[in-house]
Amino acid sequence: MQVKHLLLIAILALTAACSSKEVVDENLSEVELYQQAQTDLDNNSYTAATAKLKALESRYPFGRYADQAQLELIYANYKNAEPEAAKSAAERFIRLHPQHPNVDYAYYLKGLTSFDQDVGLLSRFLPLDMTKRDPGAARDSYNEFAQLTSRFPNSRYSPDAKQRMIYLRNLLAAYEIHVADYYLTRQAYVAAANRGRYVVENFQETPSVGDGLAVMTEAYQRLHLDDLAATSLETLKLNYPNHPSLVDGQFKPSVDEADNRSWLSKATLGLIESRPPLPPGETRANQDVQKQFQDAKDAIPNDLKPKDADGDVIEEEEHESEANSEDRSWFSYMTFGVFD
Repeated sequence: MQVKHLLLIAILALTAACSSKEVVDENLSEVELYQQAQTDLDNNSYTAATAKLKALESRYPFGRYADQAQLELIYANYKNAEPEAAKSAAERFIRLHPQHPNVDYAYYLKGLTSFDQDVGLLSRFLPLDMTKRDPGAARDSYNEFAQLTSRFPNSRYSPDAKQRMIYLRNLLAAYEIHVADYYLTRQAYVAAANRGRYVVENFQETPSVGDGLAVMTEAYQRLHLDDLAATSLETLKLNYPNHPSLVDGQFKPSVDEADNRSWLSKATLGLIESRPPLPPGETRANQDVQKQFQDAKDAIPNDLKPKDADGDVIEEEEHESEANSEDRSWFSYMTFGVFD
């Protein structure tokens, strides 16, 4: 309980510190503002540094420290755990100074802000699986680092950005596999197969490609698409012979086949089957529609059914053959063939 209390106190103190408004002396010169902002940054007083950097930019927009203040404002917001403010400051600097010698730093901090956005206070102390969380910030970070490495391949920040992109790519691929596994458990086999194929096609050279092939194999087997299942399995065996889904060379599904029997069948251990199992490709809804149609047809009185010359009721097959032998029915003539 003491740890929880301390954590709560720390959160409240941090919130109060962030919400407090720094008062900046109006008589400070440009140099004094910049020096005090640097001192605050060195002392990790990011809220105070942010206030002074904003004041410096607004009071001396054309001064010699204006551009540098905009850059360091990105860093101060980033360190102060204000990701949206940091992104906004970075985008503003890139828009105003696209040819600045240090514009690559703005791109890097923008990607770094998205990279750390998912790493909140809880994830620092709890063993959370980042591959199961919303990948929005990770995808944004990957795209922002990709802009940096493509526009400034020789930047000193590019090597670190490339390493982070590898991590983010593996993270995004693993997230797709988690979604595919969820679809398998929900018997959404088409969606699972599509997710697995997406990983195989778009995340090559990631550890999740083997998992994508395994998902495709399992989903195609459930859908009775034997050719596609065999192709996926052969590719899995050839490229990932040690994959966990392969046991002694045989494929082992990760999810047991769902038991779609009724509760009565399960309670009686199958002695009383309420409805027979469905054949491949058939659905309960389709069977219900066919049954309703057959019941409605059987309920038609014999007086209303078509008869032959002797007055006997014509069976369905015979009636259909006679109808097909005629070029057009009287109904077709009356409706000018609109309903043919």
